[in-house]
Amino acid sequence: MRTKIFSLLTVLLCYFAQSQHSFLKIPKLEEEDIKNLTPKDGSEIPAEILHRSVNYDIDMNGNLTKKFVERVKIYNKDQAENFFNKEIQYYESSTLKQSLTNLKASTYNFENGKIDVQKVRKDSKFKSKEDNTVTIAKFTFPNVKNGSVLEYEYTILSPSDFLRIIPEFIIEDEVPAKYVEYTFDFPNTLGYNVNYNGSLLPKHQESAIKTVYGADYKVTRFGFENVPAFKKEKFVLNSNNYKTSIRMELNSTNFGSFKSYSTTWDDIRKSLLEDENFGRQMNRMNLVKNFLPREIRANISVHDKLSDILNFVQKEYTWNGNTGIFTDKGVRNLLSTKTGNVAEINLLLIMLLRDVGIEADPVILTTINKGVLKNYSPSITIPNYVVVLAEVNGKKYLLDAASKYTKVNMIAPMALNYNGILMGKEAQVIDIAYNDISQTFLTVESKLNPDFSFEGTFSDKDTKLYSVIVNDIYNRNKEEFIKGYKDKYKFTLSDIKPTTVNDDFETTMNFHSDTFVDKIGNKIAFNPMLFLYTQDHDFNQKETRVSPIEFLSGNEKVKKITITLPEGYVFESIPSSKKFRTDDDSIKYHYIATKEASNKLTIESSILINGSFFPKEFFPAFKQIFDNITKLEGQVATVVKN
Repeated sequence: MRTKIFSLLTVLLCYFAQSQHSFLKIPKLEEEDIKNLTPKDGSEIPAEILHRSVNYDIDMNGNLTKKFVERVKIYNKDQAENFFNKEIQYYESSTLKQSLTNLKASTYNFENGKIDVQKVRKDSKFKSKEDNTVTIAKFTFPNVKNGSVLEYEYTILSPSDFLRIIPEFIIEDEVPAKYVEYTFDFPNTLGYNVNYNGSLLPKHQESAIKTVYGADYKVTRFGFENVPAFKKEKFVLNSNNYKTSIRMELNSTNFGSFKSYSTTWDDIRKSLLEDENFGRQMNRMNLVKNFLPREIRANISVHDKLSDILNFVQKEYTWNGNTGIFTDKGVRNLLSTKTGNVAEINLLLIMLLRDVGIEADPVILTTINKGVLKNYSPSITIPNYVVVLAEVNGKKYLLDAASKYTKVNMIAPMALNYNGILMGKEAQVIDIAYNDISQTFLTVESKLNPDFSFEGTFSDKDTKLYSVIVNDIYNRNKEEFIKGYKDKYKFTLSDIKPTTVNDDFETTMNFHSDTFVDKIGNKIAFNPMLFLYTQDHDFNQKETRVSPIEFLSGNEKVKKITITLPEGYVFESIPSSKKFRTDDDSIKYHYIATKEASNKLTIESSILINGSFFPKEFFPAFKQIFDNITKLEGQVATVVKN
């Protein structure tokens, strides 16, 4: 990961500026900005950020004010829908809260020779709870058209409790930006580190000590002009991890005497274990004393008992979809209602394991969509997921009961985010990657009919982590899942049956198609891979790779196609077989064509990627290998009448 950390020391701050520039000014929205229907440079982009700024200010009493403004020009509304719906997160609990104020949002259109302004009405704004501490304000811009300008602003007021770590601000976006600004002003009695991630450099930069209302203030300001669009790449878990971003972190105060605020994960561990909604929940062991069924408690094998208790919690209790490292209504409520958030379910799992003598502790982490947990910047506000680390006979096992389908040493795919922090006897960074190989088996049994149509059966089976992912997709919307096959394969499919067998998820179906065969004189030719062949692949990126290659797990895809010809026909020629691999065996591939009889052919191909993370420098090797795979799997067989 491209990471640079710059520190602003509390002393030796000097003024520097790369050019004369005025910060903290919102440009006037011009009529031309609204009238224009296409980008001035002629590029084909769905939208363009005209202005985006976040300005933080801390007063002498420690109150933090965040002011945010964004103005976006829409060129193609069908491809810019992510700008229509906005969400603003802020912290709101019974003891500590932020206040969202001055939320204004408007859509500007140029109609009938004048500017039409439609404001987001109060009754169009609503709030929802992500968990027991995070509130989300939501709204949708009205009357969005090609050419619209969308503008919104808001202010968040925070007490001094929120000064420790300021939320990360991401500079780059999937569309270009004319101007992006980040400013942070704070009293000279405070000291902050600037955590700067990424390779994009500001056009304007200022760091100085200024007198504001008779007091010395430090100002830290960054201005970025003509920021190019951050191009999304395939096989990246979260692109935000690789965008340029800024985050401020309190390191000291000096109110007459110097005090350091170098928080450690161990400090956070101690705080969590004393918290009513975390550690104290696990101390209520009387809630689960002799709670487990007798057959689980009587199991002699400790390892089997580990799996049995995981299965018990998964079967009896349901995750309500809420993340967060703190319980919402508590473990007692979970036991009575059978439903709870991720913390409640996995803290219960810890309690049940401890009740039978298995050592177990919580692990806090961030889900993939929230970004990688940065070890160098401990914060209790960033992790949003809890899993379990159990130890049996000196071996450690990760467990996650929030998902109904995970097994021992497998956590929910959404939480497979590189590392977590073990909250055991001491805080410890641990690797949470899934280290096994997940497989996909695509199997076709087919026959060629005398009318040169193909019919047969098709099986799509996923194992291990991939089985968990597909199982979840299927149970979320069974009708859409089945429809997905019909949308993908443009020929007749029937009797589609998804099933789970021995933890593998398999979908079987019948198919019929008359689109695979070409007649050439007295011969017929077809690709024996049938509908499992694609003319392109997912590693076809032409631009230089920016991000590493990331998978949820190492994986293998196996395709097996068996073709039987009608009576009186034989194979005249079949594809050539080939195998290749990388020097370190991180990628292996084979394509094998076997003629089992004059009228029966089996094709088997397998691509194994032995790992879940590869540096960006590996991308050319991936591209070359998949170019060769596409060529090999494009081979045809010819058939003649005997």
